[in-house]
Amino acid sequence: MRIPRIYTDSPLSAGVTAELDDNAAQHVGRVLRMQPGQELRLFNGDGQDYPATITAAGKKHVQVDVGTPEPNPTESPLEIVLGQTLSKGDRMDYAVQKAVEMGVTRIVPLTTDRCDVKLKGDREDKRLRHWQSVAISAAEQCGRARVPEILPVMTVAQWLEHSRDCDARLVLHHRTERSLQSLNTPSRVALMIGPEGGLSADEIALAEQEGFLPVALGPRVLRTETAPVAAMALCQWLWGDIGTTD
Repeated sequence: MRIPRIYTDSPLSAGVTAELDDNAAQHVGRVLRMQPGQELRLFNGDGQDYPATITAAGKKHVQVDVGTPEPNPTESPLEIVLGQTLSKGDRMDYAVQKAVEMGVTRIVPLTTDRCDVKLKGDREDKRLRHWQSVAISAAEQCGRARVPEILPVMTVAQWLEHSRDCDARLVLHHRTERSLQSLNTPSRVALMIGPEGGLSADEIALAEQEGFLPVALGPRVLRTETAPVAAMALCQWLWGDIGTTD
């Protein structure tokens, strides 16, 4: 039987008895209906997995004995910062989920000229919490021990400033002949993804002025939620840990 991996927003250390936080406890006790004596693998974002055994379980409270932490080798040597234009429905959820699976380091939701999603105040806070929950679930599923952070929504100008610490800054743009294979090997990549209908000419020009390179993934136009997955898969293949062997 597969041992569930559970994220907990709590400090963990070997040999202690720990109370899971509310979200983790409800998932273990109410959704999975696990019982005392069953095993878990916990992680809290510090890069390690913690084997644990349930000692008490209810629908709202779960107590565990924590074992010796084990290193988790699932993080890529390539850092990827994703600037993803907001999209409607579950498309943004899909982009966040798959970006986590592809090894993204952090995700910045963007508002752009052709973006048809407007978030402010409580609505923005609610969506950010939801996307962070999606990222946690994806990290649990794919075996990562670090959860990428979902940052507050940024404008294009704010994103260009935020990404200046990356040594490769790329804007996906199907009307260019430059490919990812033509670039020198980076250690930190910023990917800028536009909305349905694409980034405006002014936004692309501004990104280029700030040092972004337009790159194409191929002859077909990808949807806004598909483009980051395809781009990150190629980046990990070229410069990260997809296709590598020990």
